[in-house]
Amino acid sequence: MPQVTLAQEGIDALFGAGDQNLKRIERAFGVTLSARGNQAQIEGEPEKAVVVEHLLNEFSTLMGSGFHVRPRDVDTAIRVLMESPEASLVQFFAGDGILGSVRRLVNPRSLAQQMYLKAMADHDMVISIGPAGTGKTYLAVAMAAAALKQKKIRRIVLTRPAVEAGEKLGYLPGDLAEKVNPYLRPLYDALYDLIGFEKVTRMLERGTIEVAPLAFMRGRTLNDAFIILDEAQNTTGEQMKMFLTRIGFESKAVINGDITQVDLPSGTASGLRQANEILTGIDGIAFVRFTERDVVRHPLVQKVISAYERHENGRRDPEAEPR
Repeated sequence: MPQVTLAQEGIDALFGAGDQNLKRIERAFGVTLSARGNQAQIEGEPEKAVVVEHLLNEFSTLMGSGFHVRPRDVDTAIRVLMESPEASLVQFFAGDGILGSVRRLVNPRSLAQQMYLKAMADHDMVISIGPAGTGKTYLAVAMAAAALKQKKIRRIVLTRPAVEAGEKLGYLPGDLAEKVNPYLRPLYDALYDLIGFEKVTRMLERGTIEVAPLAFMRGRTLNDAFIILDEAQNTTGEQMKMFLTRIGFESKAVINGDITQVDLPSGTASGLRQANEILTGIDGIAFVRFTERDVVRHPLVQKVISAYERHENGRRDPEAEPR
């Protein structure tokens, strides 16, 4: 029966009000935890008890270094260790440099998100592919904000393709910028959430932050910038090539998309799918792939995504078709 001696500092936060965090751990791993002072005893199947012992020891090390545990950190630790039981929570939660700066804005919630942040820190071009709700855009904006704060770049450029940039947009009132603004709203939402409305407004006025449709990128070279292309599955091959060749010196580019959610006209190839085929293996370009396990929105979102994937796989399986 494993017993863990925990660092005294921060133990109340680890246990949670009314031991709620311990109960979370119990439910997740099917064990029983009994705590007295800074001692925690674990009862349950040996394999599960070992994982919980590892979880508590890792948090004890973190607390000893001054890390303040929040309830969502416990949820994240559970998610990480259920995916990889031997993962180091100390390395996951304790960051320095730009990763530490990002964690002051937002915390990764899965191993894939942690890999994504590290890829953006280590590479000048990152292409992330996966379903909605996996944090692709949000974490990219957080990384861009941290890089700007540390003066690693001079501006942030966020862009998305406006799929209906032809006849349908023509019926909307206003000039072109006003017509495409609804397509850019998710980028504004992430900026406001992470940086604050007033600060973002000032940065937009000064040009420190630019949010523009992809068509506005043509003919430009972007130096000293953190450039994010969102909804990249809705670019054509030509648009994707155009965007990728805008990257200037001292710049980073992050390309995000979900290749299962292409809204292009029938017969038009997705630029993101082409990039996935053409650029894989090129030194200096990092690919990060998310799955439904990495969805960190409301728990129902993950279930919805899984249900649709099962449905689509069934339709593609000839044996699943009714006879």
